[in-house]
Amino acid sequence: MKAAVFRNLAVAWRPAGSSPLLSQKNQGLSFSLLPSAVQRRGFASAGGKYDVVVVGGGPGGYVAAIKAAQLGLKTACVEKRGTLGGTCLNVGCIPSKAVLNISNKYVDARDHFERLGIKIDGLSIDIDKMQKQKQKVVSTLTQGIEHLFRRNGVNYYVGEGKLTDSNSVEVTPNGKSEKQRLDAGHIILATGSEASPLPGNVVPIDEKVIISSTGALALDKVPKRMAVIGGGVIGLELGSVWRNLGAEVTVVEFLDRLLPPVDGEVAKAFQKEMEKTGIKFQLGTKVVGADVRESSATLHVEPAKGGNPFEMEADVVLVAVGRRPYTKNLGLEELGIETDRVGRVVVDDRFCVPNYQNIRAIGDLIRGPMLAHKAEEEGIACVEMIAGVGEGHVNYETIPSVIYTHPEIAGVGKTEEELKANGVSYNKGTFPFAANSRARANDVATGFVKVLAHKDSDKLLGAWIMGPEAGELIGQLVLGMEYGAAAEDLGRTCVSHPTLSEAVKEACMACYDKPIHMA
Repeated sequence: MKAAVFRNLAVAWRPAGSSPLLSQKNQGLSFSLLPSAVQRRGFASAGGKYDVVVVGGGPGGYVAAIKAAQLGLKTACVEKRGTLGGTCLNVGCIPSKAVLNISNKYVDARDHFERLGIKIDGLSIDIDKMQKQKQKVVSTLTQGIEHLFRRNGVNYYVGEGKLTDSNSVEVTPNGKSEKQRLDAGHIILATGSEASPLPGNVVPIDEKVIISSTGALALDKVPKRMAVIGGGVIGLELGSVWRNLGAEVTVVEFLDRLLPPVDGEVAKAFQKEMEKTGIKFQLGTKVVGADVRESSATLHVEPAKGGNPFEMEADVVLVAVGRRPYTKNLGLEELGIETDRVGRVVVDDRFCVPNYQNIRAIGDLIRGPMLAHKAEEEGIACVEMIAGVGEGHVNYETIPSVIYTHPEIAGVGKTEEELKANGVSYNKGTFPFAANSRARANDVATGFVKVLAHKDSDKLLGAWIMGPEAGELIGQLVLGMEYGAAAEDLGRTCVSHPTLSEAVKEACMACYDKPIHMA
């Protein structure tokens, strides 16, 4: 039996009066047990000065602000939107999940309930009520963050924040000319990102016919024909919402495959499932222009590698070709703060910008995946570095990604293609949800779990799931990878029966031996 890392992990607990930081290492693993710093104040604060000013109230910014206040630092957060939570909570992750949930329930009622013995007559969708429910969710959560600010003592400024020097932020309140100056020992930039246009802006977004993800979440009726430019996460999630509700959806993707960051085997299987729902795909195709009318558009498209051009008709065109850092009016140029070729703020391994060790940037503003949970982890790590209470740990090798379609996709670590390209010897274990009793009982038996482990050490290298609750199940594998577990560690861990998590266990078993419930 290979070494079971989880089983032999020893934990050191710090008794009162002992050293402030203990670290236990086991086969390359480490974690720290830190003292509470709620009552400590790391920097002198007087009058209107702050220890930390955070510019941006999205997942990275508001989490950083709360954590700073919890560590005893006098903290302010500046956000111009007027509601906290950033793109994610207001016009991204959260509202999209709300409408995805509603659209999936509608499909279940329309296509699946009758064969389960549930009869529904006169089924219809009320888009106005759907939008109100979405907004109710958003409002509840944004107000919740404001409550957390009040409870933790974070001062919240509504307005646009701009760097004026290395220790101050100028706040212009929304709709007002009067400005406020906030002095700070440390400044954290967390202004997030915005939707990218097509290269050359050949199809300008007007949020009427040519829409961004924000517009796609606010449609007041189901379009007859929707074209989605971009076969990435945003395009597929929102395209599937409106397909579920009855729109004819065609996805146009420049590359010859969907979802380049996703494991190839998973991406191919996913495309087949999406095609079963009626979504059409034009892969290896680029959009070169559009004729836009009052309530429809004609897209001019052509093969990416050359060939005969053709046209596509649509009532709504969703441009979903990625996102770019939002640095408008932030004051970077005036201070000489460096950005890279795609507009990301350049930082060191402590999130500091060159030449200004007290100015830091996190989240979508800097390198790495544009994910809310990545920004949150960076926000906490950044503040811990400022307060001097830890190493500020972020493991970029174990940041999961999820696509919240039906079925869902979730992944962490390496793809099989990456391992092959790097010459890494590996074992692969897969297990289908069709062989999982809970998936069968729930009538959600589509998809599979795929686990990749090092051939010699059995250490987990990557994992991919397509199927029910993939976004929840990936947490088991993220935790294992975070602590350097072997596939056998998870394969020998007892999980409840009947649960979907048994599919993860059996995929891990398939890496080092054989699963039980598959011949």
